[in-house]
Amino acid sequence: MGVQRRRKPRSATVVGVAGSLVVGLLTAQAAAVPAMAADPLTLSVDVTAARHAISPDIYGMNGGDPALVAELGTPVARWGGNATSRYNFKNHTYNTGSDWYFENIVAGPDNTLEAFVQRNQGRKQVVTLPLSGWVAKDSPAEHPFACGFPATRFPQQDSFDQWDPNCGNGRHADANITGADPTDTSIPVGPAFAGEEVSHLVNQFGPAGRGGVPIYELDNEPVLWNSTHRDVHPDPVSYDELGGKGTATAAAVKAADPRAAVLGPSGWGYCEWVASGVDGCGPGADAAAHGGLNLSQWYLKNMRDFSAAHGGKRFLDYFDQHYYPQISGGKDPDSNALRLRSTRSLWDPTYQDESWIGAGGVNAPPLQFIRQMKAWIAQYYPGTKTAITEYNWGALDDINGALAQADVLGIFGREGLDLATIWGEPKPTDPAAYAFRMYRNYDGAKSRFGDVSVSAVSSDQGQLAVYAAQRSSDKALTVMVVNKTGTALTSRLSLAGCGDRDKAQRYTYGPADLSSIVRGADLRVTRGGVDATYPANSITLLVLPQHRR
Repeated sequence: MGVQRRRKPRSATVVGVAGSLVVGLLTAQAAAVPAMAADPLTLSVDVTAARHAISPDIYGMNGGDPALVAELGTPVARWGGNATSRYNFKNHTYNTGSDWYFENIVAGPDNTLEAFVQRNQGRKQVVTLPLSGWVAKDSPAEHPFACGFPATRFPQQDSFDQWDPNCGNGRHADANITGADPTDTSIPVGPAFAGEEVSHLVNQFGPAGRGGVPIYELDNEPVLWNSTHRDVHPDPVSYDELGGKGTATAAAVKAADPRAAVLGPSGWGYCEWVASGVDGCGPGADAAAHGGLNLSQWYLKNMRDFSAAHGGKRFLDYFDQHYYPQISGGKDPDSNALRLRSTRSLWDPTYQDESWIGAGGVNAPPLQFIRQMKAWIAQYYPGTKTAITEYNWGALDDINGALAQADVLGIFGREGLDLATIWGEPKPTDPAAYAFRMYRNYDGAKSRFGDVSVSAVSSDQGQLAVYAAQRSSDKALTVMVVNKTGTALTSRLSLAGCGDRDKAQRYTYGPADLSSIVRGADLRVTRGGVDATYPANSITLLVLPQHRR
């Protein structure tokens, strides 16, 4: 591909396997963007309009600090990342791939798949299954490890592991080395292996319908196999390979646990969203040979056709793609503002991506990522749910990242995404952790944002973003307002269809106190609305209890 996403390894201690995480995400302070609207900013909520359930599964994490996960009641945990592509459940061994010198690592007792499932009992677990055709073979538990590009076979390489000098990075003169022997690290497996893995977990923890693993993922970022796992899969992935291995493995999952859900294809980003590895990053011969459909469209159609050929049984339950904003890591005001604008790429049909994906690069049309996923599903495989099992807007340790995270969670709920798990989770003290708390534990007593989305409109979503939902348990109306600017903004919130409510409780997180969510004075509801000032670079939750006479 002409554009490569940069990646770095993730500690195996978090989710039990090594993984990958985009670098080049922003780590910056919030930009001071003056309020320049000619007319006063207005917010409006209509409780009777645009009502739909918000899936609790959008607040998921891949791993996360155990204390934070428990505090938030995080509903979803994912066993994912590059190393799961070759994890062998029979010997608890995985391969690090290009993340770290293609080495076989034996997982410690706390980092096995079984330990992950046991640790996350009570949460919805997403377990990634191998699809590439290879899993790690037996390996020494200590150095020297088995590895994909050993110095004994390839003495000239650009880099070797400082702790294991026989293991190289598989590159020489800044080019990929070819001719690796897959059997140096791995053994060949087919879809039946995935079925055995599911059966193993069913035997240990029960089936999906009785507390067992509920969701299985069809590998991780498969169109990158010829990069991340090029020692065993050097050839680019085609439509037919991805489709054939996907349907066969999905069938093996359903045979082993009929009530388990299947999720895929879990592509890495824009290029995999629209093109196979054979085609690169746009329509090519592979697409032409498959009706001119892009990879996502064809993937959904192929799953639907497979279902039709098997009596209408569903083999794909979630259409999943990863989403990382392709933006730099600067701390200047322009970079800060870009992060906050880039959330529009999830939904806005007028927003042109400001990266190599947009007009300055491959000139892709506006992504409107979630809406596009839903449109393709409606056309090619109706009834499939949507998921984003990896995303990260960066700067999680900064208020700017917290603003973006709060905005993203609001978008997920409003747009009806079914499941999301952040990759590279915030630490409990990070501002982005407080963005999650605003939705999951804003008062320290486990109180949460509403679970039924309702209409919420801002006259300028780029300055004051607003999201609203009603809580089913007590009918309280919850309104999240994100001030993306460096100026305090005053706005009237107009309320419709919410009955007799006389006050709004106010909870604020912002630069004035990055260590807590502050309960402010209640605001009065007057003339069908609430007047409030939202501090610069802040997240404010208004909770309007149902008035009881």
